[in-house]
Amino acid sequence: MKAKTSILQAALRTIEMETEAIKQLGLQLTEEFETIIQVLADCKGRIVISGVGKSAIIAQKIVATLNSTGSPAIFLHAADAIHGDLGIVQQTDIVIIISKSGESPEVKVLVPLIKNFGNVLIAMVGKLSSFLAKKADYILDTTVAQEACPNNLAPTTSTTAQLVMGDALAVCLMEEKGFDVSDFAKLHPGGTLGKKLYLRVADLYVENEKPQVKMHQSLREVIVEMTSKRLGVTAVVTNEGDVAGIITDGDLRRMLEKSEPVYHVQAKDIMTPNPKTIRPEEMAVNALDVFRRYEIMQLVVAENNKYLGIIHLHDLVKEGLI
Repeated sequence: MKAKTSILQAALRTIEMETEAIKQLGLQLTEEFETIIQVLADCKGRIVISGVGKSAIIAQKIVATLNSTGSPAIFLHAADAIHGDLGIVQQTDIVIIISKSGESPEVKVLVPLIKNFGNVLIAMVGKLSSFLAKKADYILDTTVAQEACPNNLAPTTSTTAQLVMGDALAVCLMEEKGFDVSDFAKLHPGGTLGKKLYLRVADLYVENEKPQVKMHQSLREVIVEMTSKRLGVTAVVTNEGDVAGIITDGDLRRMLEKSEPVYHVQAKDIMTPNPKTIRPEEMAVNALDVFRRYEIMQLVVAENNKYLGIIHLHDLVKEGLI
């Protein structure tokens, strides 16, 4: 077994080499990259991305990123393409072929077929003198000086460069198309990420009870209301339904600890006036920010100070936002 220092040194060397390759990648960008972004943004079909070996795996990740950011894309394995799957490519599609060498046998067979179809061909390639680079309409230069592999063989630095170039394409296309948070939410409705982007306070508080008392109501009535609605809180409202205050379990405990007569106590005597409120159309994740900032468990939902209900921290826990 190698000493830990040797392992750490190898890891650091790998990271440093790949970091340097990414820096160099930026220097290799030209105005042609801007043209490619415009061509892809104007695409009437899909972006078909192909490759073989490790480049094929990178192609699949780039396809997934493009699809999730508003640029329809599909993956086509170069080997499968020349054995029947080429029918996936339609006339309005743009094809990107990823290859380090640009000389893979499958790529050399596929390229003339794509050209015969009349599709725009973009090469993401690590060798500008290669067959792929010479036949492409546009080139994304992902040349690297050396693989991080100690034998300079296993695709490591080169695939990192390809991955970063793919991310650059996706981000630039997002900006070119004006793809914003609301668009992102439409494509990510599932899971925690989706809920953070589309779930609103109005989707949660309506499922809860609506505890409320008037300012003159007695302590007994306050306790009964809080117990029956089981949210550990009640809003105190005016006769017009405006929010006047809030009473929590903690407020009751602090009042009882004073050891004073309580038979005369009314809601207005123990409430916290002007409580924190949130509007129903606000994002649920904004409610989470309020909970954390003020270290509270419940939040009054109100519109123009009219009491609507209560949202509880547990509502967000149940939805997986925490």
